[in-house]
Amino acid sequence: MTLLDTPAPAVATPAELAPAARLLPSLAAVYRAQLARAKVARIPLLFVATFQSLGILVMMRGVVDGGGNPAAHAVVAGSAVLVVAFVALNLLAQYFGRLRATGGLDHYATLPVPPAAVVLGAAGAYASFTLPGTLVTAAAGAWLFDLPARNLWVLLAVVPLAGAALSGLGAACGLLARRQEIATLLGQLGMSAALLLGVLPAGNLPQPVQWLRDLLPSTYGVEAFARTFDPAPDWAAVLGDLGVCAAVGLCSLTVATWAYRRATR
Repeated sequence: MTLLDTPAPAVATPAELAPAARLLPSLAAVYRAQLARAKVARIPLLFVATFQSLGILVMMRGVVDGGGNPAAHAVVAGSAVLVVAFVALNLLAQYFGRLRATGGLDHYATLPVPPAAVVLGAAGAYASFTLPGTLVTAAAGAWLFDLPARNLWVLLAVVPLAGAALSGLGAACGLLARRQEIATLLGQLGMSAALLLGVLPAGNLPQPVQWLRDLLPSTYGVEAFARTFDPAPDWAAVLGDLGVCAAVGLCSLTVATWAYRRATR
C-alpha cells in the first residue's frame, strides 16, 4: 500500500447547537431562582417597606383631615404605592448595581436565557413582595382617614403595573451606573421622589413641581388608586391611568433590557 493509497482523514462535522431558550420558560426559571434567593430577606424587607409607609400615614393624619377630600385620597394612595417604590425602584437599583460592581452579571451572561428574562425575572421577584405590604398600608390608611375600603381590589392591578414601571426604572439605574454607590444614590433619589411627589396632595404643589410629578411613573398608579375612594369612581379615568402605567412599564423594562445588554458586553 503506497502513500497515495492512504485514505484521507474524515472531516469532523460541527455539532448542532441547542435551540435558543424561549422567553417564558427562561423567565419562569429566573423568577423562581430570584424568589428563592430573596426569601431570606423577605420578612425584614416587608417590615421596613410597610413600617415606613405606615409611619407616613400617621404623620400625615396630623395635618390632613379625614373623610372624602382629595388630600386624604392622595395621602393614602401615595403611601400604599410607596411600598412598591421602596422595593421595585430603590432595592432593585441597589441589586443590579451590586451585580455589576461585583461581576455577578457575568454569571447571567453565560446562561442561555434572553436578557429580557433576567431583567423581568428579577423585577418580578422583587415586586412580588410588595403586595402584602401595600394591602396592609391601604387598609390602615382607609381606617385612619375614614375612607371606604370596598375598592382595595384595584391594588391587584395597580401593584403589578406600577411595579413594572418602577422596576424597569430601578434596574436601568443599577445597570447604567458606573459605580455601586451611584446606583444606590439613584435608587434613594427615586424613592424620595416617589415619597415627596406621590404622597403630598398635588393641588398644593407649585406648577413646576406638578410637571415633575407627571413624569414620575408611580404617579399614575397613585392617581388610579386615589380615584377609587370617590363615592362614584370614574372607572374610565382609572383605566386610563392604569394604561399609562402599563405603557411606561413596557418602555422602562425595554430600556432596562438594553442596559443589561450594554453592561454584559
